[in-house]
Amino acid sequence: MPGEAYTGPLEKVGDFKYRIPKSYKPGMRVDGIIYADEVLIEPIRHDNAPEQVANVAHLPGIQKASLAMPDIHWGYGFPIGGVAAMDPAEGGVISPGGVGYDINCGVRALRSDLTLDDVQPRLEQLMTEIFARAPCGVGEGGTVTFGPSEMRRVCLDGARYIVHRGHGWDEDLERTEAGGRLEGADPDAVSKRAYDRGKNQVGSLGAGNHFIEVQAVDEIFDERAAEAFGVAKGSITFMIHCGSRGFGHQVCDDFIKTMRGAARKYGFDLPDQQLCCAPVESEEGQQYLGAMRCAANYAWANRQMLMTLVRQAVSNVFGKPAERLGLRLIYDVAHNIAKMETHVVDGRERLLCVHRKGATRAFPAGHAEVPPVYRDVGQPVIIPGDMGRYSFLLVGLPAAMEETFGSVCHGAGRALSRTEASRRMRGEQVRRDLAAKGILALARSWKGLAEEYSGAYKDVAEVVAVVERAGLARRVCRLRPLGVVKG
Repeated sequence: MPGEAYTGPLEKVGDFKYRIPKSYKPGMRVDGIIYADEVLIEPIRHDNAPEQVANVAHLPGIQKASLAMPDIHWGYGFPIGGVAAMDPAEGGVISPGGVGYDINCGVRALRSDLTLDDVQPRLEQLMTEIFARAPCGVGEGGTVTFGPSEMRRVCLDGARYIVHRGHGWDEDLERTEAGGRLEGADPDAVSKRAYDRGKNQVGSLGAGNHFIEVQAVDEIFDERAAEAFGVAKGSITFMIHCGSRGFGHQVCDDFIKTMRGAARKYGFDLPDQQLCCAPVESEEGQQYLGAMRCAANYAWANRQMLMTLVRQAVSNVFGKPAERLGLRLIYDVAHNIAKMETHVVDGRERLLCVHRKGATRAFPAGHAEVPPVYRDVGQPVIIPGDMGRYSFLLVGLPAAMEETFGSVCHGAGRALSRTEASRRMRGEQVRRDLAAKGILALARSWKGLAEEYSGAYKDVAEVVAVVERAGLARRVCRLRPLGVVKG
């Protein structure tokens, strides 16, 4: 349970790696592996998330290990920060808990030709304009309402449909994971309730840890990759973090009910019912995959529309078209998703169902799924931190393919629950503290701002240092927040 300390075995097997041996619990099929250092492993242990790592290791068809990134914390079934790959040929399963409720919650980063000197005098105007254009907050609707046929197009085509409607550029799709669209989406697998919840939320930020942030590049670690990304010290970037809103939440909720029945039907003996699942190749598994892909595509459509709103806001404030301001997408990565990918296991290539929940794809240079513009340097990896410190851009490295199915951390990771954070801090004080650091925060809810204060999160620099020192990814640059919009 969350709030309890993990008391099971946790063996240090490298400078940045801890192992839960599969002998810990009857039924574990593989070891658990947690990437952390001696500083981060203690809060991880006290959150009891290692217990969930061990539980995931029970799932049929799991390969290599049940993996966890250094931003790991307690989640629904799977820990947030968890990675697990299942082989359908060995009865491998798919589990909604391995994706999460906010399907394809993810982040995209834009570069610009603007500099800190350009933005600082107009920061308040810029943040006010973004806040006015981008709907945010609990239950807030988006900028468009789609009818049934249009919702099917969103489900099938994702960001491509939004670009087709004139909201974006073709190169946006080239710089989005999976081109902003997963094949195999099945609109008929989605409930009417999900469609009703999602029909007016494309182009909305939502609440929780979602944000739009204006940032300045304050340190470069890899000049070659930074040049490929189009960033330089002192340049301005924009980061958008959100997901599939009520649409994805409903898809997850619907299929958790389905999967509870499927787990009983297929006779799975699970240590936690939140791990409910079905074989990937079963009827239930295929239905969930089809619906989940719809939600993933919805999320990419949502972020594409939000990026258009940010471009419009910046263009309006600076009096130039987005093209002339160089507002080009660096990349968009998914954080909560299950994808069919080819990986090498025991010396041979296998098609696996890779669950990433609070984890990010990090493919290395030369990989066929890395866009041509980045193929020589590696896939951009976007790691947002808390709104009071910094975020990072990285590139994936070959070791990630060998050890973690091409995956790394997705952010700082919570250190406090939302309830505990709001108990310790008031939103008004958070805004004043940020202002003292030169960061302008605009939010729909004081409570939401309190839940997201810096002390509620681990230091993302420590998290990123672990994945870099473990050889999974390499830092490219650090981004300092100037202004943030929260729900």
